[in-house]
Amino acid sequence: MTVTKADAPVTTASNDPAGTGEPVGSARSERLSALVQQHGALAVLVIVSLVASLSFDSFATGDNVSNMATSSAFLAIVALGMTFVIITGGIDLSVGSLFALGGVLAAWGSRHGTLVALLLPLAVCGLIGVVNGLLVARSRLAPFIVTLAAMLGARGLLLAITDEGADTFLIGKGSLLAELGQGTTLGLGNPVWITLALFVAGAVVLRRTRFGQHVYAVGGNEDAAALMGAPVARTKILVYTLSGLLAGLAGALNAAWLASGVTILGNGMELEAISAVVIGGTLLTGGLGYVSGSLVGVLLLKVIQNVINQIGSLDSSYQQVVSGAFLAVVVIAQTWLGRRRQLM
Repeated sequence: MTVTKADAPVTTASNDPAGTGEPVGSARSERLSALVQQHGALAVLVIVSLVASLSFDSFATGDNVSNMATSSAFLAIVALGMTFVIITGGIDLSVGSLFALGGVLAAWGSRHGTLVALLLPLAVCGLIGVVNGLLVARSRLAPFIVTLAAMLGARGLLLAITDEGADTFLIGKGSLLAELGQGTTLGLGNPVWITLALFVAGAVVLRRTRFGQHVYAVGGNEDAAALMGAPVARTKILVYTLSGLLAGLAGALNAAWLASGVTILGNGMELEAISAVVIGGTLLTGGLGYVSGSLVGVLLLKVIQNVINQIGSLDSSYQQVVSGAFLAVVVIAQTWLGRRRQLM
């Protein structure tokens, strides 16, 4: 029997060596898209840092690096909590006010000891996070509206405690709380080490625990997650509670660093945290995100701010312009990559 070209079997070894039915080009393109989304911010951070090191003599000095790391720690802690919230498809606009409230409560509570100074902001800010989660999960209210109300309420509570900002509570020098915020270990501030420990724990929880799986499942498809038995409501309540706790902790550490509870801090911090999380590769629509990416996003924003300060002729408003441009580019890139994956 003669086999013609039309009858001959089609060889797919070159296009699908693994026998998966998926063309090699498509698989490679998908892997490249995922790689860009996960590590694109890190590549930009490395490039910007190298250029800044070559351009400014003071950029790569030990003091400047240490100062950048410490100032980044507080925003990073807030961004860690925001990462969990955004992966579930939510948003938390209250973290800036909770950050400021946590600092004031820590400074006020320091007169009663370090333990009170740390537990008080955690209790109050965590409780506000619980309320946010309950309203979002149980009452099915929009996270934007719920956390916006919490932002205004926390700021109002802050002003009530400080007599409209007239009172500033100080943290005594030499106290354990002050040492926690101002002390150094191996050349880095204690807040940096605390932040790194929190991020390691956050990565383990997100990637290695059932709760982390539920966070991704809820953000990917809430109805499907419920059908699979995932506790959707409980997961949402926990992520908003975690966000409130971390915002309060960041505020307490910042107050310890400054030795006072400054009432004007935290304005716009929620937008910085969201920007850092999204720049780090977490999708605003939920279902995909990386704790490490959020840390890289925070560092990138702080490096840009430091570079602008190094230039000297530009004021701090340019940092917001550049951050906004980065955020716009990242969102556009995420949308484009997402559409490409759907077409593959």
